[in-house]
Amino acid sequence: MARIIDAPLADTGVCEKPRTSGQWGALDAATRRGLAFTQAVKEETDHLYELVEHVIPPVEWPAYAPLIAAINRLKRQKNAVILAHNYMTSEIFFCVGDFRGDSLQLAREAANTPAKVIVQAGVHFMAETSKILSPDKTVLIPDMRAGCSLAASITGADVRLIKQKYPGLPVVTYVNTSADVKAESDVTCTSSNAVQVVEWAAKTWGVDRVIMLPDEFLAKNVAAMTDIKIIAWHGRCEVHERFSAEDIAELRAAHPGVIVLAHPECPPEVLAASDYAGSTAALANYVGKHNPKKVVLLTECSMSDNVAQAAPMTDFVRPCNLCPHMKRITLEAIYDALANMQHEVLVPEDVRVRAKKAIDAMLALPRTSAPLDFEVGRALADVTVL
Repeated sequence: MARIIDAPLADTGVCEKPRTSGQWGALDAATRRGLAFTQAVKEETDHLYELVEHVIPPVEWPAYAPLIAAINRLKRQKNAVILAHNYMTSEIFFCVGDFRGDSLQLAREAANTPAKVIVQAGVHFMAETSKILSPDKTVLIPDMRAGCSLAASITGADVRLIKQKYPGLPVVTYVNTSADVKAESDVTCTSSNAVQVVEWAAKTWGVDRVIMLPDEFLAKNVAAMTDIKIIAWHGRCEVHERFSAEDIAELRAAHPGVIVLAHPECPPEVLAASDYAGSTAALANYVGKHNPKKVVLLTECSMSDNVAQAAPMTDFVRPCNLCPHMKRITLEAIYDALANMQHEVLVPEDVRVRAKKAIDAMLALPRTSAPLDFEVGRALADVTVL
């Protein structure tokens, strides 16, 4: 059951999650690195505080500002950019992130930027994807332990065994996977374009079913949107799988009129009970377009903080489901990675080339005008789960 925290506009409205140092009360990370909150730092960062004042109390800002100023200086010195995923805490997302978005958006930016160094403010598979698309750039991840339960649920060896069991069927792989898994795949997909990719793969291979890995719930939710039969894998995101239809019933009882938005990595019964479902980009777009009076985003809770910055008239009810892996990425870890050029992410060239082929197959498809809306309330499809 998700822990629900109400977040009225009059309050800072943040759940009790770690920020700068990974634990409450340890806000001396800048001091321990010889960084002080000087007048110069204040002047460098005052405009940035305006972007995060809805989540960071003024009394705490002097603990963040020296690291933020130092990181932004290091980026200029080292010709580096920071890719900030939607699930990053707001001081990272808004104050040091050069590019912001979901994993694929960030990888595209990584490939296009002239910067020589990429710091991945996200998890390990995202850094690998950046390296796959930008082999000549140095890719750093602030904490090598920042993994992903979904990516860890399957290996390249698993995919090879699946292909032996189902010869001739295309393998569609979610971008939330390791380079090794992508290398064994025919095409990758995101939650925004999954239905499009599945239907393209079936048509291109001349079959009526495809293998879709590794997220079981995304596969089931995609299957409800298409006539293509899907063979899925028993992989799940540890954040999204914890949401339930009972959570939504409790939310609606406690907050009459609340609009419930769900990510398609949630169980199908959660999407069925929601008002809208879509990728991280789609959820943010929905809030911006419809300006709901009160809303809950059933996804990693830092995203609510980040979406709230551009939606001051919307009350956010925050389900406090944290990704422990994302929260390993902190300001001090980013600073240390840049200062010491540490934690470089490498991908063997033979793996990189094969993985890039799967990503390129997806990128070659026509781009949709907007992220896919997952229709809520649809009947469940029959999916084979391995």
